[in-house]
Amino acid sequence: MWEAIELRELRVFLTLAEELHFGRTAERLRLTPSRVSQSLRGLEDKLGATLVHRTSRRVSLTSFGERFLAEVAPVNAELAAVLERAHGTARSLEGVLRLGLFSGLVGGPRLVEIVDAFSARHPECRVEIVQVSWDDPLALLRGGEVELMACWLPLEQPDLVVGPVLTRQPRVAAVAEDHPIAGRAGVSLEELADYAIPRFDGWPRELHEAFFPSTAPSDRPIPSVRIPVGERNLFELTHRVGRREFVFPTVVSADPVMGLGQYDLAYVPITGMAPARSALIWRRGDRDPKRRAFIGIARDVLKAAKRTAA
Repeated sequence: MWEAIELRELRVFLTLAEELHFGRTAERLRLTPSRVSQSLRGLEDKLGATLVHRTSRRVSLTSFGERFLAEVAPVNAELAAVLERAHGTARSLEGVLRLGLFSGLVGGPRLVEIVDAFSARHPECRVEIVQVSWDDPLALLRGGEVELMACWLPLEQPDLVVGPVLTRQPRVAAVAEDHPIAGRAGVSLEELADYAIPRFDGWPRELHEAFFPSTAPSDRPIPSVRIPVGERNLFELTHRVGRREFVFPTVVSADPVMGLGQYDLAYVPITGMAPARSALIWRRGDRDPKRRAFIGIARDVLKAAKRTAA
C-alpha cells in the first residue's frame, strides 16, 4: 500500500508534526479538521502503523511517527527544493530587471554575487543597474521605473516592503586630513554637534535622521549645511569635506570611493551609532515574477554567506 502514498498526505503529517494540533494544521493548510484527520488515517493505513496519538486534549507522535518524521522530513525538503527549481526553470524569465542603487556603497559585498547568480539562473533576463537621484531617492521605485532597489535603512514607508538585509557597516565621519578630529581613535555623536553636517531635502525623514541626526544625545542641535541639487554625489561632497565645510557621516566602505578626489580625507569611527544597514526594497503589492525570483536568489546567497561566515 505504501506505493499509493500521496504528497498531500505527507504534507498533512509534516504540518501536524509541527503544530501537534488538528485545528492549527487545518488552518495552515486551508483544510477542514476532518479532512486533516482523513488524510492522516489514509497515510497510516498505507504505512500499516499509527503515526499519532490522539486524545481530546493532546496530540503527540508515536515512536514510529518520530522515526518516520526524522527520515521523511529532510527528503521532503529536498523534493520541495527540486520542484521549486523545476518550476522556476519552466517559467523562464525574459526581458530586463531594473535594480536601483541608492549609492555605490549600498550593495555591500554580496550584491554582485546575487546579480551573477540571478543571471546564471535566468540568462534570458538582463539585470540593469540604475543609480537613483539623492534629490528624491524613492521616486524611480514608486514610479515603476525600477522593479526593486538597494536602499539604506531604516525605512518606514507603508507603500514599500523591506526585504533581505544586504550589508551592515560601521559608521565613520569623513573629515579633512587637517580637521581637529582627524587622527582620533573615535568621535561621539555628542562631539559631532560641534561641527556642521550635511542635510539632504527629499530623503525619508527616518532615513535622513539615522545618517544625519538633527540633535545630539543631549538634545543639543547639530548644525547642518543644506546640499543643493547638483552637488548631491560623493565627488562633490568629497571636495566640500576637504575644504572643511562640514563633517560627513558615512560608512567605512566610503574610503576608497571618496578617496578618489583631490583632497586627502581621514575617516574617524563614530562611537555610539549602530552600524548602517541596507536592504532590498520593493513596492508593496508588486507581483513581478522577475522581482520575486531575484529576491529568492538573494535570500539563498545571503543565507549561504552567513553559514560560511559562521
